[in-house]
Amino acid sequence: MNKTGIYIHIPFCEAKCPYCDFYSLPAGAEKQRTYIRAVCKNLEQYRGIEADTLYFGGGTPSILHPEYIAAVIKQARDCFSLQGEITMEANPCTVTREKLREWKRAGVNRLSFGMQSANEQEQRLLGRRHTTGQVVQAVKQAKETGFDNLSVDLMLAVPCQTISSLQESLELIDSLEIQHVSAYLLKIEEGTPFAGSGIISKLPDEDLTCDLYLTACRELEKMGFAQYEISNFAQPGRECRHNLKYWIGGDYLGFGPAAHSFYRGKRFYYKRDLEEYIRTQGRFPETEEVSARKWEDCLMLRLRLIQGVDIEAFGKQFELDTKRMSALAERYCRAGLMEKRGRCLSFTPKGFLVSNTVIFSLLEALENK
Repeated sequence: MNKTGIYIHIPFCEAKCPYCDFYSLPAGAEKQRTYIRAVCKNLEQYRGIEADTLYFGGGTPSILHPEYIAAVIKQARDCFSLQGEITMEANPCTVTREKLREWKRAGVNRLSFGMQSANEQEQRLLGRRHTTGQVVQAVKQAKETGFDNLSVDLMLAVPCQTISSLQESLELIDSLEIQHVSAYLLKIEEGTPFAGSGIISKLPDEDLTCDLYLTACRELEKMGFAQYEISNFAQPGRECRHNLKYWIGGDYLGFGPAAHSFYRGKRFYYKRDLEEYIRTQGRFPETEEVSARKWEDCLMLRLRLIQGVDIEAFGKQFELDTKRMSALAERYCRAGLMEKRGRCLSFTPKGFLVSNTVIFSLLEALENK
């Protein structure tokens, strides 16, 4: 029986980074308390399902008092018989030994630190409040507390980034001796301070952006981090089990404003409205339209993974004629953008850089059979 993944959105930040489009607000202790109470009530509505992952995202989950993290985990265990991976995102500058002890006591067994960069200029331009020293200290203290499943975020193609400054971040990652890295390209989102600002002129051009991504892929592999998804790299067996549910089409339930779910074939989400979520205790999520052609979602998500898609099984599952798509894929393989391993079609690191365009053309080939 496939178990469900649980996502808890923590919509609180002490300060908003200028590139961030995630839903977050400043909030005092009372607002945090009432929010956690609403989340726990919301979890109760799904009592009886079985879950094997829990992920605290944000926002900045690590600014919450540890007792709130413990309360949610306790409720999830009670409602869902939760056993397995429990991840929490943390800003390095909010980490203390006492918090780490409390998180571990509560059941958190995986931490994801928002490093983004080890270069001071890049940190400043990104609006990050932590220092490189705080990243090192947070990882060191986490290990001393007994955490052995640690991840850091690394942003690519950020303002003023060069191959040299990226190497600075990669060298730090190598020295940390951690288990996982999320390395993703900066995307300028509408409505953020970065959008329409002069910072855009400081972004790397297209050629350098490609070089930065491929350099990160190559160097992380040398360090023992195998790429398993377009933006994720892990030591053997340390892939993020929760996030894998998104890409393989597994069930997951998201709780909190702006949180999305895919459960029993339906997609739904909560509006970006903290006050409404607290008032209703999450009883009224909005329903998304689910594509009548589920094969589109399957293909797009599977091709995010380095293992790719089994073309024969995909065709049988959705009763599709994949001959035209396979012929087009062969052209991409010859161009070095994709590769075939047995029956599986997947992107190369170079191909991931143009994956949206390639996937669109593969979908067109399936439509025009």
